[in-house]
Amino acid sequence: MAEQISSNKNKRKKQAPIKDEKEMSFWDHLTELRGTFIRSIFTVLILSIVAFLNKDFIFNEIILAVKDSDFITNRGLCFLGQLIGINYFCVKDIALEIININISGQFMTHMYISFVMGFITAAPYIIYEFWRFVKPALYDDERKNSGGAVIIFSFLFYSGVLFSYFLIVPLTLNFFGSYHVSDMVQNQISLNSYISTVITVTLSIGLIFELPVLVYFLATIGIIEVESLKKNRKYTLVVVLILSAIVTPPDVFSQVLVTIPLMILYEFSILLAKRGEKKNIVSD
Repeated sequence: MAEQISSNKNKRKKQAPIKDEKEMSFWDHLTELRGTFIRSIFTVLILSIVAFLNKDFIFNEIILAVKDSDFITNRGLCFLGQLIGINYFCVKDIALEIININISGQFMTHMYISFVMGFITAAPYIIYEFWRFVKPALYDDERKNSGGAVIIFSFLFYSGVLFSYFLIVPLTLNFFGSYHVSDMVQNQISLNSYISTVITVTLSIGLIFELPVLVYFLATIGIIEVESLKKNRKYTLVVVLILSAIVTPPDVFSQVLVTIPLMILYEFSILLAKRGEKKNIVSD
């Protein structure tokens, strides 16, 4: 047994990556990390400039379009509502008057949105850069098993962003924008509040969609077990339903639209956890 363990350790050492036939020093790693940050930031800045120069499209067709009644999601919900005989889902023009209360507010918002768009579009490259930084420290088998990491990370992130933008954000704006405590109170939403809501919800869901990757990693190192995920499925459903009730109008249909994709994401996390758990058993 001792000889077998020693043999496995030696085999793993042979698989360990070597750069220039010697170990990289601490300062070498810092230099590599610095280059990773510089290239990532430079890419974000370039794409942010592109977004800045396309102000009309970014704001009129993306950021502000989501609150209009002819937005694709609102038209789709109206169509579904007509099929089932419920006109409640037909979103009319939301009484959402957006105002700017700071003299530099619109310019700073333009800068902020340009940076956010630059970050979102540069996300795959940023993931690739950090993957390239970590890759030399991995063993051969770990490199092979995580070869599609950049694609998976990017796919999940963009799936979350699109899911949020086309479903959660319109439902959220429709609910809060049309909610009144009294007819005597009219909604006048500051530009900062509107932008913050759209961006925060969109990016948050994008990051939440990275959950399967996190679960896979934790299962690989033995922190999370598949059985515990299965046992907690009903509690997860309750949490998702509560979150859906918070960000959507108070009707069952809207909550179901949000809940089903999130539960599918959870089930996908369980499948990845099984794979990670098997990998952990094999490595042990």
